[in-house]
Amino acid sequence: MSIKAVIFDWGGTLTPWHDVDLARIWHDVCAAGLDPAQVADAAARLHAAEGELWRRGTDEHRSATLDEVFALAGVAPSEALLTAVFDHWTPHTLIDPAAPGLMRELRERGVKVGVLSNTMWSREWHERIFDRDGVLGLLDGAVYSSEIPWTKPHAGAFRAAMQAVGVDDPSACVFVGDRPFDDIHGAKSAGMRAALVPNSTVPSWRTEPDAVLHGGLADLLPHIDRWTS
Repeated sequence: MSIKAVIFDWGGTLTPWHDVDLARIWHDVCAAGLDPAQVADAAARLHAAEGELWRRGTDEHRSATLDEVFALAGVAPSEALLTAVFDHWTPHTLIDPAAPGLMRELRERGVKVGVLSNTMWSREWHERIFDRDGVLGLLDGAVYSSEIPWTKPHAGAFRAAMQAVGVDDPSACVFVGDRPFDDIHGAKSAGMRAALVPNSTVPSWRTEPDAVLHGGLADLLPHIDRWTS
């Protein structure tokens, strides 16, 4: 069986893993876009709202959007606040240096390259990031949970990603991610091979990956060769 597509998770996979203080980010976002008297309360409500929507995604596999975060928190998403969200997350969205070369090599081998991300951000924001880092033109398809009803590990999310890259056989697809439950369990349950980029602070799960990329994304190609041969 040849490998026809490799689909990547985004955060912690195509971007290096960062431990992030979400409460602090929301405080800084609000400080950049609100009256000082509103900052502490608004930041606390936004942090709580985001946490609740991520809980829903984890427990119920239902997707959410950034607009829903602001609506649940009761905070108007002004242009200043949205700009501050994007700006304060920018240091955590930079592409792994190994990713562009890996994507180019896969495409040169005739392997489709895709992205499937659990995210509340819009496609437009993600495409700005990928364009900034020179990989937007290397993607054959991308699915963001903010645009579909489900989050990983729901099988519908993986089917949507396969459709986006134009491959209909899950056994010909490899999913690469850093989360043992969302990514590895989800992909294997959908019939794909799964390669884990290990991050020590991500909770473990009992599903075994088909490969563990201890050296990061650069370790993927030998496994692609092994599975193809």
